[in-house]
Amino acid sequence: MTQPQLNEFIPPPECPVFEPSWEEFADPFAYINKIRPIAEKTGICKVRPPPEWQPPFACDVDRLKFTPRIQRLNELEAQTRVKLNFLDQIAKFWELQGCTLKIPHVERKILDLYQLNKLVNEEGGFDAVCRERRWTKISVKMGFAPGKAIGSHLRAHYERILYPYNLFQTGANLPVRHKATLTNDTKDKEYTPHDLPQRQSVQPQETCSIARRAKRMRSEVSVIFLSHSSLILSHQSYVDQYMCLVCGSGSAEDRLLLCDGCDDSYHIFCLIPPLHDVPKGDWRCPKCLAQECGKPPVAFGFEQASRNYTLQAFGDMADSFKSDYFNMPVHMVPTELVEKEFWRLVSTIEEDVTVEYGADIASKEFGSGFPVRNGHFEVSPEDEHYLSSGWNLNNMPVLDASVLTHVTADICGMKLPWLYVGMCFSSFCWHIEDHWSYSINYLHWGEPKTWYGAPGYAAEHLESVMKKLAPELFESQPDLLHQLVTIMNPNTLMNNGVPIYRTNQCAGEFVITFPRAYHSGFNQGFNFAEAVNFCTMDWMPIGRNCVEHYRQLSRYCVFSHDEMICNMACKADMMDVDLASSVHKDMTIMIKEEEELRLKIIKMGVEQSQQVDFEVLPDEERQCYKCRTTCYLSGITCACSPSKMVCLYHTQDLCSCPRSNLTLHYKFTLDKLYPMMVSVKLRAESYKEWVSTVQEILENKGDKKKGLEELHSLVEQAETKAFPQTSHLDQLRTVTTEADKVAVMAQQLLNGKRQTRYRSGGGKSQNQNELTVEELRSFVRQLDSLPCTIRQAPLLKDLLTRVDDFKQRSERLLSDESPSPLELQDLLDVSLGLDVELPQLPLLRERLEQARWLEAVQQASSWPDSLCLDTMRRLIDQGVGLAPHSSVERAMARLQELLTVSEQWEEKVLSLIEARPYHSLETLDVALQEVENIPAYLPNCLQLKDVVTKAKKWLHEADALQLGGRIPVLDSLSELVLRAEGIPVRLDPLSRLEALVGDIQAWKESAAKTFLLKNSPFSLLEVLCPRCDVGAGHQKSRSKKAKEAPQISKKGSTKLESLCDVERALSESKDSASAMTTLAEVRQREMEILLALRASNESKLVPAENCCTLSVCVCQKAPSGAMVQCELCREVFHHGCVETTADLEYGQAWLCPLCQRSRKPPLDKVLPLLASLQRIRVRLPEGDALRFLIERTVRWQHRVQQSVDCSFLLQGRVGPRISSHLTQEINGSSFYTEHQSVPLQGLGPELDELMVEGFLLQVTLPETEQLYRYLLYKLAPLPSHSPPLGNDTEQDQQSPRGSPHHNKVMTITAKFIACAKVFSEVMNGQSKRTKRRKESSDSQHSDKAKKCRKKKSKKSKERSEETKRMGSPTHTVSDPAPSDSEEDYSLCAAPWCREPEGDEVNWVQCDGSCNQWFHQICVGLSAERAEKEDYICIICIIK
Repeated sequence: MTQPQLNEFIPPPECPVFEPSWEEFADPFAYINKIRPIAEKTGICKVRPPPEWQPPFACDVDRLKFTPRIQRLNELEAQTRVKLNFLDQIAKFWELQGCTLKIPHVERKILDLYQLNKLVNEEGGFDAVCRERRWTKISVKMGFAPGKAIGSHLRAHYERILYPYNLFQTGANLPVRHKATLTNDTKDKEYTPHDLPQRQSVQPQETCSIARRAKRMRSEVSVIFLSHSSLILSHQSYVDQYMCLVCGSGSAEDRLLLCDGCDDSYHIFCLIPPLHDVPKGDWRCPKCLAQECGKPPVAFGFEQASRNYTLQAFGDMADSFKSDYFNMPVHMVPTELVEKEFWRLVSTIEEDVTVEYGADIASKEFGSGFPVRNGHFEVSPEDEHYLSSGWNLNNMPVLDASVLTHVTADICGMKLPWLYVGMCFSSFCWHIEDHWSYSINYLHWGEPKTWYGAPGYAAEHLESVMKKLAPELFESQPDLLHQLVTIMNPNTLMNNGVPIYRTNQCAGEFVITFPRAYHSGFNQGFNFAEAVNFCTMDWMPIGRNCVEHYRQLSRYCVFSHDEMICNMACKADMMDVDLASSVHKDMTIMIKEEEELRLKIIKMGVEQSQQVDFEVLPDEERQCYKCRTTCYLSGITCACSPSKMVCLYHTQDLCSCPRSNLTLHYKFTLDKLYPMMVSVKLRAESYKEWVSTVQEILENKGDKKKGLEELHSLVEQAETKAFPQTSHLDQLRTVTTEADKVAVMAQQLLNGKRQTRYRSGGGKSQNQNELTVEELRSFVRQLDSLPCTIRQAPLLKDLLTRVDDFKQRSERLLSDESPSPLELQDLLDVSLGLDVELPQLPLLRERLEQARWLEAVQQASSWPDSLCLDTMRRLIDQGVGLAPHSSVERAMARLQELLTVSEQWEEKVLSLIEARPYHSLETLDVALQEVENIPAYLPNCLQLKDVVTKAKKWLHEADALQLGGRIPVLDSLSELVLRAEGIPVRLDPLSRLEALVGDIQAWKESAAKTFLLKNSPFSLLEVLCPRCDVGAGHQKSRSKKAKEAPQISKKGSTKLESLCDVERALSESKDSASAMTTLAEVRQREMEILLALRASNESKLVPAENCCTLSVCVCQKAPSGAMVQCELCREVFHHGCVETTADLEYGQAWLCPLCQRSRKPPLDKVLPLLASLQRIRVRLPEGDALRFLIERTVRWQHRVQQSVDCSFLLQGRVGPRISSHLTQEINGSSFYTEHQSVPLQGLGPELDELMVEGFLLQVTLPETEQLYRYLLYKLAPLPSHSPPLGNDTEQDQQSPRGSPHHNKVMTITAKFIACAKVFSEVMNGQSKRTKRRKESSDSQHSDKAKKCRKKKSKKSKERSEETKRMGSPTHTVSDPAPSDSEEDYSLCAAPWCREPEGDEVNWVQCDGSCNQWFHQICVGLSAERAEKEDYICIICIIK
């Protein structure tokens, strides 16, 4: 029959799983302390690192070889092991009886003999159950269905198998009721003992030579195998020697058994129960049986495997086992299936499944799975941070926050990680960590590890449940749970009220167990894990309780808790304050207990004491002989047993010697312990004081707030003294940070630096981060609510006051209909210092823009002269962009109306101005009167006004130009016409004036054509005016003699030194008389300068010794070779430098290019120009100059005539004849003049001036030529002709008479002689003619007066054969003698009379004061003009 199936396993609830961020993961102990309130409620938790945290696997797999532990699963579970122990005892009992135990089947299930025996005992024993007939009840409790008579079967099995064993256990002598036979039932299953004692004799191999882990208290047992067979005494000689110890008889020798243990003899029928047959195997008598079965049970433990594994070999074995067991690939087996199968296997006695577990492998020997410094594993640069990571299990136990760092020794499994290589079903049994410390397990790789845990507060409950359910195990092993060899189904524990939680730890995950948290589990398959212990400050009181618990259990301590505390106290100054507080509490308890114990032993009589350094002693020498506690502060020894030491708790248990023989060994005296505690206390209390101050600040309890600087000082103190990162420090930092922010913000508000500011209309830019007024008010309230004070608070309160004042002023200005821009601007300027969001600012800016616009409109309106269309448009455009307001709208309406009117009139006026033909002045004046009332600056209207003003002024000037018979000046007339061009008005006088100006221009062109040479560099005025720049065109460098020439008398004005001065003076002259005066001054200046220049130029040609180099001609070089001399300026020129007439004859004067300034037209061509100018009746500088020229010419002619009348020339008032041919040598340079000129040495001043002025006249006169020839003949006759005065020249002597040159010279000479005679006659005739003309003019004057200035014309024929014969072109005069016909003959009054011939000669009478008659042709008049216009002669004009 099979055993009933156990209930199916129900998984416990999951433990918490945490997934820290990188920031949280940075500090492992801080994070563990953070999750501790949650995780310690479940005892265990799982931590998943960030996905990127993947440390390299650094274990040396090639060197890793280990011997695993063998685990039979059904031996692990506590209740199953109790059953197996009971069956082993039954089997052993019957084996010693020579029988083999066979377990019967009931209802096709194996009978649970342990449960049957337990139930019968609970019901009062075999006799009571039989007596009260409770077998059916027992069958029901065992799970059998009632009504099948199962109880009788159970009674039979009990009586046959269990009852003899129970009788043996009680030792009662009972009568034999039936014969017990165990081998007849073939249906029963033979039971094979598990031989637990034999397997327990094999101890685990110690793999760590420095291991200090608590030992499992295993005792070696020697098992004696009885191989002797029971012998039947058949030999006769031995019969008498053996007697039955029950009946005392030696009879029935064939029934007499000999014990294989003690050789005692017993009849088989005397035994209880009696035997029917002799046993086949070894047999023990009741005495030996009681001795053998009465031995104490051996502690249970795991045996070691018989072979070593490498990691790969173990993995192959583990994967093969799992795949074979589940008949599927290992990775496809669900974890739930493995979990249920595991708990089924550990709970059954029918199936024996054995696995192996590589546990507690020292990492120091084979290397940790994590990389370590100076290890064999080469860490890549990107993985170097794993070397120092706090989650590296090699670093975690010795971090500053772990108190294990103060334990000096390396402890395998606690300070040094242990490695675990698991396979499917390999398990770790229920246990808590040594010293109830924390543990952390990291699964490097492989299949999951299933964990079960109970919180620390349920530890005692779990222990009591296990003791209750398996008391037999704890009777023999009180510290069974510390041996890590017992497991119990979590469902069983949960059913008994123990909180159990589970989790599946996957590769790359941590599992953390908390202090005194029982945990167990198993592996889902092949994997590799690493674990280590650590202790934090919250563990310290738990650790001291653990030491006390160990003392009660007499269990070894892994390290001395007191030693660790004292080591920490020695470093109080550097200790964490939280740790100092915990150490102080623990130290207070420690010193108090020590003081009490020392007082106790002193009272007991212990007098001797000795200081000992316990830390240098081996742990075995300083362990309490009684409780196994490691002594550190003190211990007791006795001279009787020096190797033994007990703690002060077990002084009486050391020996029986007198107490005076005992010696107290101590590490510190109490006087030294107390200062150590005080230093720790000070460290802790400094933190407490700091905490108290911080609490007072945070709770704002004090009457006077602390300053922000003091808060900074407290934060700095916490950082300097390494105060713990508690909530107080966090709050202090938060408050300080907030206060700093508030202070910075307050300072920024006060400094005005929080945002960019501008002054576009005042105010500042709106920043979205600005504080509002309410926020500022709240900000000020926040300042009041701060637990500290900041120095900016009073200023901010003042700021708030100013903001409120700004608000009141804003409301007042905004309510005003037309606020002042200055007040608005001032208010906005005030806002510049208020770095808060002011809702009034936009409105103030709008009102400011409106006020400024209105002010601009008002200012523009008050200055109409500056209010142009662009200004109006600009103001309107600005006004359109303004916020609506009644005042703005009214101003906009007025401005728009003004703009419309202005634009209309501007267009109208522009059309009037640009009209073609021009409008009359009256039309424009009417329009102007209409636009003058528009209050704006209108360019076109102003232009119209200017045009009208100019037109009126022009007309006025035009009317006044000839007012009173005045002759207008050309400049005024031209300027007037030019101005008329810019006046777009119809001006009636303009056409007449333009015609007049045109006549003047035509006159000037005619005059220029008459006078100016081709390509002449001189202007007409420059030719007609006397020369004021004489000598300017000659050589710049004068000889010394020229420089010493007499200075010009300064009779003329210094203002007439240039042509510009002359032209300006003529233009500014009031009338012709003043113009003539000006020109007379210029003429006088001209004569003086020219005469001086002639003398200077003539004098420099006089030879002189040691004179400087002479510069002549236009080239300013020395004279050389053939030269030509100017008759006017007397300068000599090279033939190659100037143009000369090649065939220049004797008697022809040569003038240089500077002196030959014009064509010198005849006088008859000049007089018509003057007459036409008189008709134009306009004064111009050229006209005045021409008039002066003619007057000068007439005067010069009169002078010449006077000279002839006075016989000045005929009297021979000339010097001696001098050769005019210059042949000289100056400074070694020889030159000569081929052309003869009048020598100055033979001329008197009067003749010299007369001849010079004749050359200066810009008209051609016969008098000039005749005077020159006469003087030349007189002063420089040709050498071939014997002149009246003078001798033959050298040239005359050199020219032969018969040569052509001589003939030519003679011809010229003859001509000049004739000319001289004619000149003399002409001069005489001219004088007589002039006289007659005067007489005639008197009679004619009276006749004209009678005729009332009536113009007449008469015809005459005049002939002058002499004139024709002499060939005088213009200035020839008729013979004054009357003709033979005795006709009335009158002379023309014009000195330049042309003596016209013909049948009719037209005459005209002067309408001036002289009343003389002139030929019309001589004065340039036509018959028509003479009839229509008055004529005034040149004499009258000059007068």
